[in-house]
Amino acid sequence: MDKFNLTYIKNKNFNADISDFDYESAKIVNNFHKSFDSYEITPLVDLKNLSKEIGIEGFFVKDESYRFGLNAFKVLGASYAIANYIKDKIGLDENDLSFDEITSSETKEKLGKITFATATDGNHGRAVAWTANKLGQISKVFMPKGTSLERLENIRRENSDANIMEENYDDCVRLAAKFAEENKGVLIQDTSWKGYIDVPKNIMKGYLTMAFEVYNELKEKDIMPTHIFLQAGVGSMAASITAFFINVLKDNPPKIIIVEPNKANCLYRTADANDGKLHFVKGDLNSIMAGLNCGEPVTIGWPILENYADYFLSVDDNYTKIGMRLLANPIKNDRKIISGESGAVTSGIVYELMTYDDLKDYREEIGLNKDSVVLCFSTEGDTDKKSYREIVLEGK
Repeated sequence: MDKFNLTYIKNKNFNADISDFDYESAKIVNNFHKSFDSYEITPLVDLKNLSKEIGIEGFFVKDESYRFGLNAFKVLGASYAIANYIKDKIGLDENDLSFDEITSSETKEKLGKITFATATDGNHGRAVAWTANKLGQISKVFMPKGTSLERLENIRRENSDANIMEENYDDCVRLAAKFAEENKGVLIQDTSWKGYIDVPKNIMKGYLTMAFEVYNELKEKDIMPTHIFLQAGVGSMAASITAFFINVLKDNPPKIIIVEPNKANCLYRTADANDGKLHFVKGDLNSIMAGLNCGEPVTIGWPILENYADYFLSVDDNYTKIGMRLLANPIKNDRKIISGESGAVTSGIVYELMTYDDLKDYREEIGLNKDSVVLCFSTEGDTDKKSYREIVLEGK
């Protein structure tokens, strides 16, 4: 097993503003998502037997493969960002946001036809397309070179104009932004830059529903995580979940560990340099963790991670393969989790840290032991079924 790289930031200031990611903010976001007929709380899986086998107190995995029937969590951010765009356009109050309100005939008449544009490795684009389709609107989706045809077709089934380009993910973001500007469309992107902040911030806030559900369920069990492992592409989801748990557990905050693939580790590189600059990864971003193949950090999320994340890991693709097989083959009566390439990497790392002797120094540095309660988020199911079968069933 290839070792992974670990780094952390010294001399943290803890001055990033995380006030928009507190419990009350999450409750508002969750109330919006609850207004969808298809809303259900996704499972928080308690892997009791696995935690016992690897020697920790608890191991919980949030299974987002059930979210709105879309097999991934991204719809939380896309739907909330689009709803907030509509809110601002027609003058709604945030507390009045609901599915019925944004799909009403009155709202449609005020809005007219809108084209929502985005770039995606799969899940985010499908979420934008699904939301636009529900609203009777139009979507235009740019997908990077190497995207699986299954992910493309899932988006096209939502009446979207979606295409796989020759560019990498970050260049597709620029193509989507250019298209939106030239065609009077609306860019719905989960990364930010100078002059483009409101939409990505609302996408980040949309992800709070996951954290809100987890926190309330763990509170009922009278247990809270000591360690939260979060996978990251640009870092929007990781920053959102980090900010929420730092807010609600400020008296006893968990350790936050951010995980990226070696082939797209912009957050790791930025943390490791620790020079006040963002560091990008260029060229082909070809980890099998397609949803994490992002080379440029989200500018509004990085200050949160810089101040509140404890460790940054850059890892080989093998770790997510282990995670996928591990979750698909539960011990005794633990619940099975179908977790895709971008969803399983954190579980694979936790397992290897606790069972692989060569990683003992890393385990001790992170502070994983018999008293640890670990929380991971499986952010997608088998969004590429062919690849999932090859990895889990055929050992690819």
